[in-house]
Amino acid sequence: MKLKSIETFCNEYIGFVRVTAEDGSHGWGQVATYNSDITCQVLHRQVAPWTFGKDTTDLDDLLAFIYEREHKFPGSYLRRAMAGLDTAIWDLRGKIAGKPVAALLGGSAGSIRAYASSMRRDITPLAEAERLKALRDEYGFDAFKVRAGAEVGRNQDEWPGRTEDIIPTMRRALGDNIDLLIDANSCYTPQRAIEIGHMLEDHGYCHFEEPCPYWELDQTKQVTDALTINVTGGEQDCELPVWQNMIDRRVVNIVQPDILYLGGICRTLRVCQMAAAANLPVTPHCANLSLVTLFTMHLLRAIPNAGDYLEFAIEGADYYPWQEGIFVKSPYNIDNGHIAVTDDPGWGVEISPEWLAQSRYQVSEV
Repeated sequence: MKLKSIETFCNEYIGFVRVTAEDGSHGWGQVATYNSDITCQVLHRQVAPWTFGKDTTDLDDLLAFIYEREHKFPGSYLRRAMAGLDTAIWDLRGKIAGKPVAALLGGSAGSIRAYASSMRRDITPLAEAERLKALRDEYGFDAFKVRAGAEVGRNQDEWPGRTEDIIPTMRRALGDNIDLLIDANSCYTPQRAIEIGHMLEDHGYCHFEEPCPYWELDQTKQVTDALTINVTGGEQDCELPVWQNMIDRRVVNIVQPDILYLGGICRTLRVCQMAAAANLPVTPHCANLSLVTLFTMHLLRAIPNAGDYLEFAIEGADYYPWQEGIFVKSPYNIDNGHIAVTDDPGWGVEISPEWLAQSRYQVSEV
């Protein structure tokens, strides 16, 4: 199957991709969020030209070909653009087959446990505890993630003492039967991360994410080796050799690829296979309610080494105004702490025509 056009509909924050095959069938995907208008330019300039005239049946090989043709441009933007092509082709395949993408990947529709993921550091621990308790009571979540330190914070907290306060506050407020996760977003030196890690262990946390600058694999491994809590990471990593090195060395206990940062479903499956060979679970990063969370839901319903839950971002219009109004009907409905992949073909979602009409449009075609 060959493509005759690749269209993008974007703004600064989000970019949707529609591919159309020679027979007129089409599928929808998405490039990675943030600077998505730039990523869409990369898609048209550096991905689309290598796609036309090629059979998309072996999508892995096509993506490798694009990677090779653009070998002078390693790094994030090209992978983020490739993800738009990849995810749109998976939707196209699902619609042609009349099956959800999860089924094409060897899985099925069905339910997934979710954890409620807070993105905020500008909130006191007590206020955070109150809003998480409200989510527990309304939606049945039994796992929550909060934030430690400051984002790439050079060992500094968002304000002095916040981390030392939030760790015990969450446990007291939410009780012993709740899974607690925490994300340091590359904040700490190994020494400080290990100190924080022991505090987390003392309060029964189960997941310590990105404790050190993510690119410093040796630092993260020091932390992993020193602690019993699961140390996790990988959301930013977009190069497969880095992933192989990370997994071979067991730098983390749980791997967290982001489908759109990494370059799509095909490349993420390769990381999942690396992790499976090392008996490591996969709990992907998907920190907003664009299509990335839906992609991750389908993936988790298919891979044998899926982690315990799906990341489910809890921030609304006050934090992510750009994610409002992007779907005709939201695919994100939490019931008793779980969310469902439906039997609808492809990704099973329709992008809002009103949103598309206000977006920046570009097309590449044969």
